[in-house]
Amino acid sequence: MTKSPLAALGSQSFEGLKKRNEHGAEYWSARDLQPLLGYAQWRRFDDAVKRAMESCEASGNKADYHFAGAGKPIPGGKGAIQVVDNYHLSRFACYLIAQNGDPRKPEIARAQEYFAIQARRQELSDELAANVERLEIRKQTGEEFKALSGAARQAGVENRMFGVFHDAGYKGLYGGLGNEDIKVKKGIPEKDALMDRMNATELAANQFRMTQTRDKLARDKVKSQSAAIRTHQDVGKEVREAIRRIGGVLPENIPADEHIKQVEKRVKSATPKLALEERDASGLLGNGPDDIVKE
Repeated sequence: MTKSPLAALGSQSFEGLKKRNEHGAEYWSARDLQPLLGYAQWRRFDDAVKRAMESCEASGNKADYHFAGAGKPIPGGKGAIQVVDNYHLSRFACYLIAQNGDPRKPEIARAQEYFAIQARRQELSDELAANVERLEIRKQTGEEFKALSGAARQAGVENRMFGVFHDAGYKGLYGGLGNEDIKVKKGIPEKDALMDRMNATELAANQFRMTQTRDKLARDKVKSQSAAIRTHQDVGKEVREAIRRIGGVLPENIPADEHIKQVEKRVKSATPKLALEERDASGLLGNGPDDIVKE
């Protein structure tokens, strides 16, 4: 795989963290990689590792070849040593972790760009790639919706006013149109969730609106229901204005897309295979004498 600089974190860099195991194969310690990819908590990074392992199997490659459980000794008080969970990871495993990490982290975004030029894989069709992207953004937007609801509650929004609060964000972003108005304009059935009919671009605009609102509620220490609703609408207006300034399509003018459940069904039936060259496919097992480090 081509070596290309990945932005360092302090004195650390991705290639600088590389080690060699008894088979002569290169590997990375998950505990070392964790801060480089922007994760402060092991629990959240471990979740990304487990998703990557599932992705490895789904891609037609053996997870055991690329993810090896290991313990890392951590010095404690009075000379005590604590052994914590860890993994030894192949280069391909690191690539999959980046692909399954939190894309809101700039470190993950840089890592995804870094590994994109290194992965030995078949090209996904443009249609399938777009479907996978839309599915992922839809999932992230749903998670952000829940996080924003929690932030709204902290800011003083009562449960009975949650509909009004969320509609305020839509009205700001969609030029005064609320959830139901948008559905009518786009010909979306009443039973369908609006976000399930958004394409990737529209989903991304709404996700940005939600993240910025959540951050502003916390930053401004908003503690009243009316102020929270007003904040959400104002942020929506700002996002709308940004779209207008750069010449983008305003969200109410983006046609409704296919229901996300149909997209999910199609992607599941056409899981892409990642075709690794033999040397990369062997992962942590190495591939004979060529993998042994020569002094």
